[in-house]
Amino acid sequence: MNQNPIAIGIHGGCGTLEEELRNPDHWAEVRAALHASLQAAWRVLDGGGTALDAVEAAVVVMEDSEHFNAGHGAALNSAGDHELDAAIMDGSELRAGAVCAARTIRNPIRAARAVMEHSDCVLICGAAADQFAERCGMTPVPNSYFTTAQRRAALASLKARELAGTSAQASEAERHGTVGAVALDRAGNLAAATSTGGFNNKVPGRIGDSPIIGAGTYAANGVCAVSCTGQGEIFIRHVAAHEIAARLRYAGQGLEEATNAMIFNELSGHGIGAGVIALDAAGAVVAPFNTNAMARGWIGADGVAWVATHAQVHRAGG
Repeated sequence: MNQNPIAIGIHGGCGTLEEELRNPDHWAEVRAALHASLQAAWRVLDGGGTALDAVEAAVVVMEDSEHFNAGHGAALNSAGDHELDAAIMDGSELRAGAVCAARTIRNPIRAARAVMEHSDCVLICGAAADQFAERCGMTPVPNSYFTTAQRRAALASLKARELAGTSAQASEAERHGTVGAVALDRAGNLAAATSTGGFNNKVPGRIGDSPIIGAGTYAANGVCAVSCTGQGEIFIRHVAAHEIAARLRYAGQGLEEATNAMIFNELSGHGIGAGVIALDAAGAVVAPFNTNAMARGWIGADGVAWVATHAQVHRAGG
């Protein structure tokens, strides 16, 4: 019996620093973290596991890495605290779960999946999300666990810009970042997952697109799976992830055409950094972005892993 192809795609956010601002060893570390994320997901898929398990595994690795704005390494809000958002979606039944403004959940993507599987909700916020995660057996961590020197520096930079009236000139790396994953399993099921700390110096309580199903995260079997990165308010207004799926389903567009239309046409007038990782039902992966750089990676049906932070794409582990 023929089996469906398997594939995984990930992004580490379109808020990646300019290449010259870090030494080559730093970028090698980021690519190694991307490869570790891909490997975690590929082990699931290659072993016959589900797309849902694969995207969760991929995102957990990035949440645990200091190199990405999710989990450990997440952005700080204007009060100097972390508020974390995450969502996961199962394309087979359009089931979804999300948490937002969480403060003590080490891996918000795991809590998002628990919301999907162990509650009647799609989205739980704030202290209630933290408490729900504890009831589901997740050990809380102090909010300080998520803090890194890089995020403290980014917050200080944006506060200085705020005082100087130059906030609009801040780089994408100063502002925000996100991680996400999309996967296709041997049963033909698609799944998507997204996790973020939001943007640096955000207003406490601010929620972006990542935990909003259809805005920053979406998956539907036979169509595509999408995880977005960029200024969430604009993605919410365009319902961007679902819009990409709708272009495939109703307009007959291919994945590349649909994602390019969203990133380079629909969102272009807003002057924001934007990117997506998207995967269709045949296993094709695309990762368009309009910024200087976007951490990203994928493994297609041939099992070859590719990772990138900037323009050059590297074969991983080869």
